[in-house]
Amino acid sequence: MDVRYPAEPFKIKAVEPIAVTTRAEREKHIAEAGYNTFLLKSEDVGIDMLTDSGTTAMSDRQWAAMMIGDEAYAGSRNFLHLQEVVREYYGFRHIVPTHQGRGAENLLSQICIKPGDYVPGNMYFTTTRAHQELNGATFRDIIRDEAHDAQLEIPFKGNVDLNKLQALIEEVGADRIPYVCLAVTVNLAGGQPVSMGNMRAVKELCARHDIKVMFDATRCVENAYYIKEGEPGYADKSIRAILKEMMSYADGCTMSGKKDCMVNIGGFLCMNDDELFMKATELVVLYEGMPSYGGMAGRDMEAMAQGIRESVDEAYIAHRIAQCRYLGDRLTEAGVPIVRPVGGHAVFLDARAFLPHIPQDEFPAQMLAAQLYLEAGVRSMERGIVSAGRDKKTGEHHRPKLELVRLTIPRRVYTYAHLDVVADACIALYKHRDNIKGLNMVHEPKVLRFFTARFEPLK
Repeated sequence: MDVRYPAEPFKIKAVEPIAVTTRAEREKHIAEAGYNTFLLKSEDVGIDMLTDSGTTAMSDRQWAAMMIGDEAYAGSRNFLHLQEVVREYYGFRHIVPTHQGRGAENLLSQICIKPGDYVPGNMYFTTTRAHQELNGATFRDIIRDEAHDAQLEIPFKGNVDLNKLQALIEEVGADRIPYVCLAVTVNLAGGQPVSMGNMRAVKELCARHDIKVMFDATRCVENAYYIKEGEPGYADKSIRAILKEMMSYADGCTMSGKKDCMVNIGGFLCMNDDELFMKATELVVLYEGMPSYGGMAGRDMEAMAQGIRESVDEAYIAHRIAQCRYLGDRLTEAGVPIVRPVGGHAVFLDARAFLPHIPQDEFPAQMLAAQLYLEAGVRSMERGIVSAGRDKKTGEHHRPKLELVRLTIPRRVYTYAHLDVVADACIALYKHRDNIKGLNMVHEPKVLRFFTARFEPLK
């Protein structure tokens, strides 16, 4: 490869040992876990690419910030500081802390959704759709069609198809659409970004129909980087300025602070609407805690405030994206099929192209994730038919066009050498892909089955 990748913009101050296991040991561990990588013990995993959620290595300044945690039950000074930082960097007037992103999704869904409503979004996310459906809404995918083509390499595959959104408004009426859920970036499309122009257009269309736009802002800084890199007019703007403009096209957001806020726990719900804020503060007491801490300790709010500042550092985000691209480039050079272009937080193996001989009903992505663990102790996760779940009305599997395995890169945790181990394991599996068989699901939870479902290899 003749591409230059930047060195880590940090030095290592503390280390944590990782597991070194034998093939025989891994065979035992994956069988005990029912071929579900979520059910593996962390101590049995070598390189953990299950998720970037809460797996960040916090900085020395974040650890120092935790020492000034104010654990008052009400009126914590750390909450006031976090509120100040959110207003400064994101621009929203109100913030309601939650224990993590799905706590914010729960509040938003309960406050805004009525039975029979429709919530359009640029591809579903598992917990988001679950909360929407539990409150009586129907999710409608309005992402551009190109996002469902793993091999198509075009920019901003996360964009909303405005024609789809307009058609839904005409079909069901604006009064049955409480908000548009706009993910920046789009996880299940492969970490694909949304352009600033598209955000602006969605906001303008929704404003004409008095429909709110709520961002899933979990990986908003990564999205800002792609805008800076690839959208005309933004090359000379700072990540911080781009992020602030992005948020100006939303009425609020849900945030899992465990991603781009660079902490191990926590999240929040933001909004500008005073009435919506009052409803959220009433409900957060029931599910999370006082409005001035929600589901977070004071020390975690302080670490999050510092993490938000660090997240817009230009050297940090450039290195983060470069790590994803390094792994993607290694796999592409070896012919391993992945989602193109490479997204901001992970490389996604295209399991449908990797294992074309395994039907989707035999869970090829689930098996590929298990095989990667067997090969090298690397833990990844399925993002395909298992994650998609079942249609609540028909009971049939949702059958997404994308059948993926996500190789998620935690922030500031692994080096390029670790990524070489991952790449080598994927390449080795691809060379022997014809020997891999499918799975049978032997235990299926009713909700969010991918977390705890169990499987066994087909004979």
